[in-house]
Amino acid sequence: MALLLLVAASAQAQPVSVVDDSGHTISLPRPAQRVITLGPHLTEQVFAIGAGAQVVGVSRYSDYPAEAKQVPIVGDAVAVHHETIATLKPDLILVWRTGFPERARAPLQAMGVPVFDSEIRSVADLARSLRTIGRLLGRAEAGDAEAKKVEQQWAQLQAEYAARKPVRVFYQLWHQPLMTINREHLIHQAITACGGTNIFGELPTFTPTVSWEAAVQRNPQVIAMAGAPSDHPEQGQWPRFPGVEAVKHQRFALIDGDLIGRMGPRFVQGARQLCEAIDKAR
Repeated sequence: MALLLLVAASAQAQPVSVVDDSGHTISLPRPAQRVITLGPHLTEQVFAIGAGAQVVGVSRYSDYPAEAKQVPIVGDAVAVHHETIATLKPDLILVWRTGFPERARAPLQAMGVPVFDSEIRSVADLARSLRTIGRLLGRAEAGDAEAKKVEQQWAQLQAEYAARKPVRVFYQLWHQPLMTINREHLIHQAITACGGTNIFGELPTFTPTVSWEAAVQRNPQVIAMAGAPSDHPEQGQWPRFPGVEAVKHQRFALIDGDLIGRMGPRFVQGARQLCEAIDKAR
C-alpha cells in the first residue's frame, strides 16, 4: 500500500508538457492543482475525469454536474474578471478558443498563468481533449478511460444509424436571422453519424447566416434545433412555407442543448436524440 502511494505521489510531481489546440506547448512543473475552466464543456470534462475538486473558478453556465454550480464564476464569453482570477491563484486556465475573444484571452496570458486553448470540432477532438486534460491535471488514466467510453458510444451510434436512408437536415442555430452550421461544426458530425445530410454543410463559414429562400429551396425533411427539454421548437417563418417537407409533416426536432450544444462527454447522448428525430422522417 505504501509503495502504491509513493508511486502515485511521484506521478503527481512529474513535469507535464502538452500541445494545445492553437499549437502552443503548455509545460507545467507538475500537474495542475488549481484550474479555472472558461467554457461549460471544459468544466464538464474536468469533472468527468474526477478532477472537480481541482476547479477553483468557472465560466457562466457551467452548471453540470451540480457540484460545478458551487464554484465561483469568473466570467463569460463577453467579459472575464481578471482580478477575481488573480485572487484564486490558478496554476492552469483552460479556455474555449472560439468562445472567448482575443481581447479577453490576452490579459490572461499576461498574468503568467499557463493558458490552454481548447477547440473541439469532432468526436476525435473531444476524446483527445479528455486525455490531454487528464494529463494536465494528473489524472491520465481517468482521462483515457472517459475518452474510451466516448469513443465506444460514438462507434455504436455510427454503426446503428450512419448507413440508413439519407435524410435532408437543416440545423437551426437561430431563427432571426436564420443561422445554421457548416461541415466543420461538431454537430455536423452528429448529423452525418445519424445518416443525415446537412443541407448547408458546404458553406465556408462555421456558423453561416442563410436566407429563408435558400433554406426553403433546399427543402429539408427535418428541422433540428437545440433547447431545454421543456421548450417548444422555435419555428420562426417556417409555417409560411407549407410545401417544405419538414413543415408539411411537422418534423421539428428539439434536441437538449446541454447535450448536443456542448462539447463535453454527454455530446453523444445529444447526438442520439438527433438520430432518433431523423429516423422518424424515414
